[in-house]
This record gives sequence, structure tokens and C-alpha cells, in this order.
Amino acid sequence: MLQLQAIRDRKEDIIRALTKRNIDVTSLVENVLHLDEKRRALQTRLDATLAESNALSKEIGMLFKTGKAQEANLLKEKTGQLKEDSKKLGEDLNITADELQNVLYQIPNVPHDSVPAGSTEEDNEEVFKEGNIPTLQTDALPHWELAKKYDLIDFELGVKVTGAGFPVYKGKGARLQRALISYFLDRNTGAGYTEIQVPHLVNEASGYGTGQLPDKEGQMYHIGADDLYLIPTAEVPVTNLLRGEILSQKDFPIQYTAYTPCFRREAGSYGAHVRGLNRLHQFDKVEIVRVEHPTNSYEALDGMVEHVKQILRELKLPYRILRLCGGDLGFTSALTYDFEVFSTAQDRWLEISSVSNFETYQANRLKLRYKDENGKSQLAHTLNGSSLALPRVLAGILENYQTPSGIQIPEVLVPYCGFEVIN
Repeated sequence: MLQLQAIRDRKEDIIRALTKRNIDVTSLVENVLHLDEKRRALQTRLDATLAESNALSKEIGMLFKTGKAQEANLLKEKTGQLKEDSKKLGEDLNITADELQNVLYQIPNVPHDSVPAGSTEEDNEEVFKEGNIPTLQTDALPHWELAKKYDLIDFELGVKVTGAGFPVYKGKGARLQRALISYFLDRNTGAGYTEIQVPHLVNEASGYGTGQLPDKEGQMYHIGADDLYLIPTAEVPVTNLLRGEILSQKDFPIQYTAYTPCFRREAGSYGAHVRGLNRLHQFDKVEIVRVEHPTNSYEALDGMVEHVKQILRELKLPYRILRLCGGDLGFTSALTYDFEVFSTAQDRWLEISSVSNFETYQANRLKLRYKDENGKSQLAHTLNGSSLALPRVLAGILENYQTPSGIQIPEVLVPYCGFEVIN
């Protein structure tokens, strides 16, 4: 969430900057400032009441010591009232602080200056494109038909076991899936990321820490009996490993990579554009997460973008990079680059990765800080990216590498798969 001091100091700038997201946060900001003023006034009154109560307690003790019991007992009546007052002030303070926090949660991150204006994905800015789009035979098939033809993925069996959006990978389809996971992890660890394995369920504090709650509560699977959430991305548990930590500057950069299944309800997702692997409720993804000193976070973001570029070059998939406009930018992000691979059989671009800098927005929720050169606590910057999400990468490989005699395997994956062609 935004820092309270920043809202106090730069109220008009923040309201103006957030119009790039096509929203007016004036009333929210005004409410924040009102509640903040109320909270500080209550804190001042509580501090004064407690101070008066403490002073009287000391005076009562001295009176008893000097044999002035009657005077002491009179003052004790007053301390009783002060205790009642302080209790009520403390309750009011907690209620006001909670109200303030809830309003702060409703304000999204301020977009970076480079974020283009716009309201929908059509307004995203293409900043890079690379790779040759292959010319396929006239009877080329989309990936869901290829998966059926070569018995790679069974979507109907997933419906039987669970429901729509939970595919079953089979044979060479399962091996190709496992190969991609291993390849992505190896490329990430080779670039300096530490591989970790994390829980696939998180508590409510973790959801709030990275900003999935309360913004995307309807998109997350919730286990009511235990008040836990299935993770929508490894970003949530990985980043929360550092919740409440105070780092030293020598700890930077912190770089993690993790493979996890991801679970998303994707409510309201219907139509031909979500067929096959295009939109799932459960899918596999390899994530990279970085925690950086604020002065280095945008250089780190550029490095993450180059890293994902190199993976796609090695897979020899045609792709492009978009800088997301204000209207398409995620709630917690200051700047996001989306990677899309071209699906030749579907004749459309498919998103396969988002690489984002959240600046201090997540760190403020997480209370993730570091000590600067003066020993003062400052908020770190957090970043994350998909490296990569598997379903649409797999779809791109199946469609773009299909031939009349079978599906070729990208050369870089052959050592991981153990086979060169699916036929």
C-alpha cells in the first residue's frame, strides 16, 4: 500500500498520478487524511491520559508513604476514571486505525512515469518483438486438437476428476511439462536465483502482504475450515518469506526462484479464447522474485526482462513485449512488462509472463525494511516475474513446432525430454 507520509506530503500528485489508471481516488485520499488526523488526535489524548494516570499513581504512592491516606484515596478515585477513559480511548484508537488501514488497502499503486495512458489491453505499448512466425501447413491444428491427436492432454478426464480447467497431462505431454519446469529452474538458478520450495497454501496475512487481498479475493480458492488460500502464484509465499524482516544493505539483491502449481478461480472466463490451455483453474508456473535496494530496482527489472527474453530465444518462439497501460496495470504494480508468444494455429498472441516492479507498495504491507547508511529503517523494493508460466508456452510449442509428421521438440529441451519429436 502507499505510504501514509507520502499521501500527507504529496496528496495532489498522487491523486493526479492515479488518474492514469482511469480512477479518481480523491474521496479515498481525503478519507485517509481524515482518519489519520483522527487517529493522531486519539493517540495524543491517550498518551496524555496515560501520562496523567502515571503521574497520579506516583503521587498517591508518596502520599501513602507520608501518612496522608485520606488525600491518597481521593486521588485514587480520579485514577479510576482515568483508567476508564484510557480504555475507551484505546478502543477508539484501534477502531480508527483499522478503518484507516482498510481505506489504504483500497488505493492502488502509483504508476511509474513511463506507464502509458489507456483504459484496456488494446492501449498497451509494444516495446519489443523478436522471432519469426512460422508458416504452417493449411491443415495446422490448435493445441487442444494436437493434444487429443497425440494423446498428450486429456481435458475431459480432468472434468471427470475435478471440473473444467483442471487438465490431465499424459505420456509425452507430462514429460514435456516436466522438462519445461526443470529447464526454467535451471536457467533461473544459472542466473543467480536461489531455488526454493514453498507451501501451496497461505494464510490471510500473506494474501494481504503481497496485495492479492482484498483486491483479488474472488479469484482465490479459499479453504474456509482452516482460513487458508490456495496460491494464485508463487509470488505470494516466496515474497512473504521476508515479511517483517529488517535487512542490511549487504543482503541485496535477494533472488529466489520457485516452481509451484497455481490456482485461480477465473470467474466469468468463457468463450473460444479460453479453450484448451489458454485459461485454466490450475496450472504450473516457475517464478522469479527479487528484493532490491530502491536505487537498483529498475536496473533489476531490466535484467529480469532480458532474462526472460533469453529463455524465449532459446525456445525459438516468436514473442513480443508490452508495457502495460494504466488501465491494464495490476493493482500493486508500478510498472509491468507482459511477454506474449504468438500462437500460429490460433493466429493470436498469448500472454506467458508478466515482469513487474512494485517499488515499496508490497514492502509497506509486508513491513519489509532495510537499514540505510545512517541506521534508519527504509522500505525495500520488491519485484517478480513469470519465468515462465507453462500452459501457453506449451501451447505455443505444440502449435508452432507442428509438422505433417509430428511435433518437433525445441532443441534446448531435448536433453530434458529424452525425445526429439512427438508422433
